[in-house]
Amino acid sequence: MTGENRVPERAIARLRPHGRVLVLPAIAVVIIAGATTFGAFMLDELWQQLAVLGGALLALGLLCLLPVLSWLSTQYLITTRRVVLRRGLFVRTRQEVLLSRSYDVVVRKAGLQAIFRSGDLLINTGLDRPVVLRDVPRADLVQRALSDVMEASTSSIATARRPVETTDPGLRRSRSAR
Repeated sequence: MTGENRVPERAIARLRPHGRVLVLPAIAVVIIAGATTFGAFMLDELWQQLAVLGGALLALGLLCLLPVLSWLSTQYLITTRRVVLRRGLFVRTRQEVLLSRSYDVVVRKAGLQAIFRSGDLLINTGLDRPVVLRDVPRADLVQRALSDVMEASTSSIATARRPVETTDPGLRRSRSAR
């Protein structure tokens, strides 16, 4: 440090992908429980009942437990200086994006995301591909918060990359000329 008085980093938001991805696993639990109970009472042989129970446990693991664990293992942390993405069920990946090096945040909404006010946040850092926070709840609010924090950032790199707004009408192109 050069002796300047730095403000400590604060957490702004801790997010996970939108919770609607847990609806299908919840429905699957109900259907599997009903089908297992029906199958266990309708079959007479013990090996058949055990096969139904084994199939139900396998279906619960694949259709219910894996999606819930995948949802739990994805976390987005937004601080006053950076965005931290943590992903992975078996292999953990941690990716950090410094907000001082970012200069653009875009919200992309597709399908049901518009109805549930969620969306994908694309943080452009000038690299080949933007960093994507998938299915963030209240995406517009998160975008505004990120833009405010990025605007408060005083990095020379981010300042040089941000589009320059000009007040000279002679330098602007009109919409009809595009």
